[in-house]
Amino acid sequence: MACGMQLPTWSGHQWRLIQHFLQMTLLLSLLCPPTEPVPWDKDFSSGPGEGCEGFQVDVCGVCAGDGSSCELFSGTLFLSVLSVGYHKILDIPSGAQRIKIQETQKTRNYLALRTASGESVINGDWVIDRPGYFYAVGTQLTYKRPNEIRSRAGESITAPGPTNQELHLFVIYQQPNPTVYYEYILPKDPITDAYSDAYSYSSVLPLVESHGMFPDPENSDGESSMGSPHPNQVPLDPMTPEPVPQYSWVAMKTTPCSATCGTGSRQVVFSCVERATQSTVPADLCSYTSHSGPQVEECQSQPCPAFWDVGEWSECSKTCGPGFQYRQVICQQTQGHHGNSTVVVATSLCDDTEMPETTTVCQLKICSEWQIRSEWTECSVPCGVGQRRREVVCVDNLGDIVSDEECNMALRPQDLQNCDKGVCASSWFYSLWSDRCSADCAEGSRSRSVVCMMSQTNSLPLDNCDDEDKPDELMPCDLGPCLQRLEWYTGPWGQCSSECGNGTQSRGVVCVVQNNVQLEVTSDERCSLLPRPPSGQTCYLKSCGAQWYMTEWSSCSRSCDGGFRVREVRCLQDELTTSHDCDPALEPANQEKCNTHTCTPQIDESCRDLYYNCVVVVQARLCVYSYYRTTCCASCSRVIQRDTLHRIR
Repeated sequence: MACGMQLPTWSGHQWRLIQHFLQMTLLLSLLCPPTEPVPWDKDFSSGPGEGCEGFQVDVCGVCAGDGSSCELFSGTLFLSVLSVGYHKILDIPSGAQRIKIQETQKTRNYLALRTASGESVINGDWVIDRPGYFYAVGTQLTYKRPNEIRSRAGESITAPGPTNQELHLFVIYQQPNPTVYYEYILPKDPITDAYSDAYSYSSVLPLVESHGMFPDPENSDGESSMGSPHPNQVPLDPMTPEPVPQYSWVAMKTTPCSATCGTGSRQVVFSCVERATQSTVPADLCSYTSHSGPQVEECQSQPCPAFWDVGEWSECSKTCGPGFQYRQVICQQTQGHHGNSTVVVATSLCDDTEMPETTTVCQLKICSEWQIRSEWTECSVPCGVGQRRREVVCVDNLGDIVSDEECNMALRPQDLQNCDKGVCASSWFYSLWSDRCSADCAEGSRSRSVVCMMSQTNSLPLDNCDDEDKPDELMPCDLGPCLQRLEWYTGPWGQCSSECGNGTQSRGVVCVVQNNVQLEVTSDERCSLLPRPPSGQTCYLKSCGAQWYMTEWSSCSRSCDGGFRVREVRCLQDELTTSHDCDPALEPANQEKCNTHTCTPQIDESCRDLYYNCVVVVQARLCVYSYYRTTCCASCSRVIQRDTLHRIR
């Protein structure tokens, strides 16, 4: 073989023992697969340790590590009564990784981050940021603020790191006794090559533990490091193997209850023991013994106390000046297994604790004030009632003009008012007569405009002039008699063809010839050179609303013995859109019977039975053959006709 290696010589019985051990190892690897590594936090589940199948990831994020490559810093900060505002509670050094900051319970306080240089990262300068992702100090920070009605968890800030400068953690104090948990790691010096070699050696071991197969390197005589041969170890004398002892699963302890109140559950943990000595042995020795599995039992049946669930404060009712904020406060109680659900209960169950306030006073800033920037203008009219104006603006505390909403609208000074300049003297004013007569021939009239206006400079028409003194607006004119004058004459429009919706209406149009005052109807061809007025137009009296529409009937499904035909019926609005406002009692039928007359079979005189026993041919189903259809024509025809009618129905 390659590399000068020589295979050891084994006896047949030794080979069978080795094969039996390898089979047990393969079976254990299938029955007890390696567990997945527990991530440090779900936010960093795709970070260090990814692809570390079969090994645990330590707190430093190292696959199969022992936590020696970094140093973990953690603790819980308990704060007493402070003044309202920002308070620095923690310094996070540069290079920190896997940062986690968490309020232990929800409060009205807020977490804030600032760099060592004083630059705000989260919730700085009295501005509360929305939850989300923030990029600063060389890493991504995740800020979470759970819904305060459905969750009891407080705010949290997490970051994978490493950071490139120091971070300062603040709390914006608004509610007594805030409690904040923190943790982060700082890497130590790189791991040694010896550790790397050891890890490389362990990484090629089987996925299950193999006891007694590898000698202890510190034991020169080659004995097992456990002091005595393991029961699964291949005996030294293959001809005299030790008898296999009997093992079984025994309940040893229980896990803590999953809930501190209400109804929870806990698991019973089983261990593999040797029946003779009742001593605990490795679990692989019980692989062939039936396992009762983890049993679950209920625990902690006492009910959970009710608590006040506080919602978020609403926006201030005023943008400036004193206002109010409101929030929802409800009494809830945890129920269900593992406390996984909360329900609203009567407020009397929360009487043991004081109900939080639902209303508070707020003031975002001082309101701006109104300023009058000009005097009243002159009245808009020289006489009568007019209007005058002045400039009124809203000015903030810096003297800048802002929108009117920034000031109190109830205190806004008047910037428009009426003014009375006394009674106006009015007269009739008229224009020149028009040059054209209203008729091309015979009598007509000329016109002019006449209006009542003030004698002063006012362009608005008035209505206080004396009608008896009003000048004429029309004067007669005559351009001579009309001779052989052709003209289209139209009658009145007729009735609309539809009571609702779109319809049509028509009128009479005739060609007439005029001689002085006489009119005579003539043929339309004589007026063909003149534009003909329309004799019809669309009309619309009112909206029809929803009404039934239907299609034509389909053809009958059968030609005799009763069939049916169908059509589609829809309820449509005026704009032909589907509606549900039609009267169901007036809905037209969408199906009816048809061709109800009896089918009359055609009788063929030449089709008859040639034998008396044709009924046997029918019973034997021989009519499918042409010979029997001919010799027993009448009987087979009746059967074929009956089957055809049955299929149609």
